[in-house]
Order: sequence, then C-alpha cells, then structure tokens
Amino acid sequence: MLSKGVTALKNDELMAILLGTGVQGKDVRKLSKEIISLLDDNFDNLTLDRLCDIHGLGQVKASQVLASIELSKRYLIRSNKRITSAQEVYDELKSFSTKSQEHFLTITLDGASHIINTRTVFIGTLNQSLVHPREVFADAIADRAAGIIISHNHPSGTLEASRADIQITQRLKEVSKLVGIELLDHVILSKYGYYSFSDEGLLP
Repeated sequence: MLSKGVTALKNDELMAILLGTGVQGKDVRKLSKEIISLLDDNFDNLTLDRLCDIHGLGQVKASQVLASIELSKRYLIRSNKRITSAQEVYDELKSFSTKSQEHFLTITLDGASHIINTRTVFIGTLNQSLVHPREVFADAIADRAAGIIISHNHPSGTLEASRADIQITQRLKEVSKLVGIELLDHVILSKYGYYSFSDEGLLP
C-alpha cells in the first residue's frame, strides 16, 4: 500500500491490513479471503454472528470489520446527492424527459433525503395494472429507505396529470402508509419542464 497506493490493493489485501494478523493455523491472507467471500455472498445481510461463523474470527476482529463497513456506508451516504425539491428531482432525471417511451422511475431516499438509488421500474404506457405497488416498494424496502419519490415522463410534452396518473399516485400513497416508507412526490417529466404532485398539494 505504501509503494503503490491503497487503490492498487485487492479486496482481500485491504481486509488483511484491517485485520493485522491471522490466527494459529490460518494466516491473515487466508482469513481475509474467507471474509471477502462472505461479503460477496451476504453483504446486505451481514451480521456479527455471520462473521463469527468464520473459523478464527473472534468477536473483536469481527466487530472491527463490521464497524469499518458501517463507517464507510455513513461517509458514502454523506457524499450522495440530496433531494429536497421537485426541481432537484427534475435535474436528476432530466435525461428521461425527452424519451419517446414512458419510463416509470423511483428514487429511494434515506432519512436525511440523500439518494440511495434511482431505478427504472418499467417502460411503457402507465396504467394501474402495470404500476403494481409490490414492484414499486420492493426495492425501497430492500434499501431500508425512509422515503420514495416516483416519477414518469410524458413523451407528448404535456405537463398535466392524467386521471390514471392521479389514481396511481393515490394508490401508492395508501400503500406507502402501510409499509412505512413515505411517498414524498410524484414528478411528471417532459421536455417543457415538470409537474409536481407535492407542489400542487396532491399528496396530503
């Protein structure tokens, strides 16, 4: 690391530096490779108990690994963009405003309004049979999101919410209350600008 820099190291080499030493019968590189293998397979469900299942990794070293991951996550979240207005949603998704097909999108947010992830849920004409709450909220639940913003584009350029747009929004608002993830806004995108349900007072 001193000679080539931290970015030149493999994942198991970075882990070896974090651990410092191995245990009797298992050197630090072998132990590191086993930990990295676990991270690759179970990163989203990583727990102290899972780490301690690795032979030679006690609670102290397992806690160091877990703490370093959590610290990294917090600093990564701090570096992410925040969404606090419909204008910022439009700026984030502006590339979709000129698409020739309708794209239905979600932005998941943490409790401080940092973007966790932006996803295209589906492509096609919007109707209630396509916009299923399960598809919309599944990733938000997996992200442990505090809030979600939905958005879609109008290829026609119109900036008025259709009857279907309103019905879909109302349905997803009801589901959001049940799952405990707040629906913060539904932003319609077009080449002429945006329409925000929140700004129009349609998300009580």
